[in-house]
Amino acid sequence: MMKALYSGVSGLRSHQTKMDVIGNNIANVNTNGYKTQRATFRDVYYQTVSNPGQASAGIGGTNSSQVGYGAQIASVDTIHTLSGYSPTNKETDIYINGDGFLKVKDASGNMYYTRYGALNFDSQGQLVDSNGSIVMGLNGDVTAAANATIAETSLVGIDIDIDKFSNITINGDGTITGVGLDSTDAATYNKVTTLGLIAISTIPNPAALQLDGSSYYTAGNNTGTITYHAAGLGGSGSLVTGGLEMSNVDLANEFSDMIITQRGYQANSKIITVVDEMLEELVNMKR
Repeated sequence: MMKALYSGVSGLRSHQTKMDVIGNNIANVNTNGYKTQRATFRDVYYQTVSNPGQASAGIGGTNSSQVGYGAQIASVDTIHTLSGYSPTNKETDIYINGDGFLKVKDASGNMYYTRYGALNFDSQGQLVDSNGSIVMGLNGDVTAAANATIAETSLVGIDIDIDKFSNITINGDGTITGVGLDSTDAATYNKVTTLGLIAISTIPNPAALQLDGSSYYTAGNNTGTITYHAAGLGGSGSLVTGGLEMSNVDLANEFSDMIITQRGYQANSKIITVVDEMLEELVNMKR
């Protein structure tokens, strides 16, 4: 009976964790760039009551008898499927139409990866996200780099001279262009000039990224070798401006999982109640 009691407790813990994951998914159903998570179970341990016996002349073989000790969380996985495009009509908002991540640097110098493309140019001309982290890429004429792999050591915070250029535009390949305003500079005045490039990070195993909150991920030991390219190269998607990526949470799936998880939790709590009643009967036998 005690085995069943421990099994029931382990089942409660596992289902509680799964409900926590479901609750977080539903809370982020409208979080731009959010990737849904799932919790999976596995069995824990088995006590062998009897070992299998080999068949011999006149005697058939026997199978092993084992009693289990419940369930535990096997994994909490992040599902990196592409979600839909949500128009915002803001020119500096970007949607990555395929694989890839932006790389950003916060005020402490920490590097993160994100799919959340709500970007702005600050008063210094730095391209930053909604958290104030600087988007990494290249500055200046990036014609050669736009067609090749970009070395990680070459990445810098994107910094544009927003006071001498107008009509600053983020293009589908991640290049940033503007029209020169300085009449003393014949090379750029009144001409469309390339000012920089947003680097798109291609991660072989995005499921290994670690979540840090604020729509940020950090690279883990199992992400593989991360490469950097212009958008649309190296297996990455192109950029679509004027919109953001929607959450990929499927509410219908979350609600059905919630019902199944609730019933599983209820059934495991019933195991504990029944075992308690059985133990009570055992104690009362003395009377």
